[in-house]
Amino acid sequence: MSAELQSAVVGATGYSGQELTRILFQHPRMKPPLLLSRETDDGSAPGEIISPVDGTAVPIHPFSWRLLHQRGVDLLYLATPHEISRQWVPEAIARGLRVIDLSGAWRLRTHQYAAVYGFKDIGSPASDALQEKALYGLPELCRDRLPDAQLVANPGCYPTSAILALAPLLQSGLLDVDHGVVCDSKSGVSGAGKSPTQQTHFVETAENFRAYSAFTHRHTGEILEQLQLAPAQLAFSTHLLPIRRGILSSIYAHLKRPVTASELEELIRDFYARSPFVRVFAPPRLPEVQHSQHSNFCDIGWVLAPDGKRLMLVSCLDNLIKGAGGQAVQNMNLMYGWDEREGLVPVPETRSRFPRAAYVSAATQASYAAGAIH
Repeated sequence: MSAELQSAVVGATGYSGQELTRILFQHPRMKPPLLLSRETDDGSAPGEIISPVDGTAVPIHPFSWRLLHQRGVDLLYLATPHEISRQWVPEAIARGLRVIDLSGAWRLRTHQYAAVYGFKDIGSPASDALQEKALYGLPELCRDRLPDAQLVANPGCYPTSAILALAPLLQSGLLDVDHGVVCDSKSGVSGAGKSPTQQTHFVETAENFRAYSAFTHRHTGEILEQLQLAPAQLAFSTHLLPIRRGILSSIYAHLKRPVTASELEELIRDFYARSPFVRVFAPPRLPEVQHSQHSNFCDIGWVLAPDGKRLMLVSCLDNLIKGAGGQAVQNMNLMYGWDEREGLVPVPETRSRFPRAAYVSAATQASYAAGAIH
């Protein structure tokens, strides 16, 4: 299979950017990505990374529109601060590039960026028009629209875990939103980004577990908008786990009518029958962080109360892969008409951690049997 697409990554040294770059270097359809830094002050190459393919040094160049043109870049990944993405994306689109943005800059429509992300948005007619056209890139829910997308807003890690767990119930009309939904989420420390803070210092996180950003977390708006919930219908809490990576969301909800365990299982499996990266766990097994670490899987399990109307969902994923870089590549695969699994099969050293096929979705079992996912 010949390489055919040239991409560029801005922000390859952050945690999400590192995972994205690693995947792109090993993707069978990709030329080696052009790596760029947003720092352009002195015009010198700001550093290098080690290629995951052959161990050679790969330079990181100062960002330049001219360089993007010279290298024939088709697709631009932005793993940059939100305000940088808001400034650069309109010009990138005007220059004919397709963009996958890993920041939160284009995810929201009805919520104000200044209030959510804490920066002053430099608005313009171009950015306002793009906001309406940006596609919220959760592949399992927008697969058929990705081939036509020019700008994809890569979802946040917490929202991915919550939205994928709740979407089947909402679409079926079973979820009783008036009773409220509680989404209690926990993340590894890498979810806070690479810049060190007192809160993410080893001494503060090791042997500790704490809640943060109660009722104010910046990802709340994504969950509300994508699930079309009112603020009063969702309680979203976040916690910092003393681990490097991984998210576990425990979600508590009420159903409009009693259901059986088999009815619920069939509903969720049917909803994700086309989704090879969603694994559905059959009771009594529940997902664990270790099962999805270092993979692009989102694992979903549940416990149904004896009354058949109260439900606990458990959703797990790797915040740096399915919650960031891996999801960005999954979006790219679908944008260009490729199999969404290309470049994203589990790496060998993590295979032993995956649960047996008896506990995963029918679609994923078929993929295992065919050798597409190992």
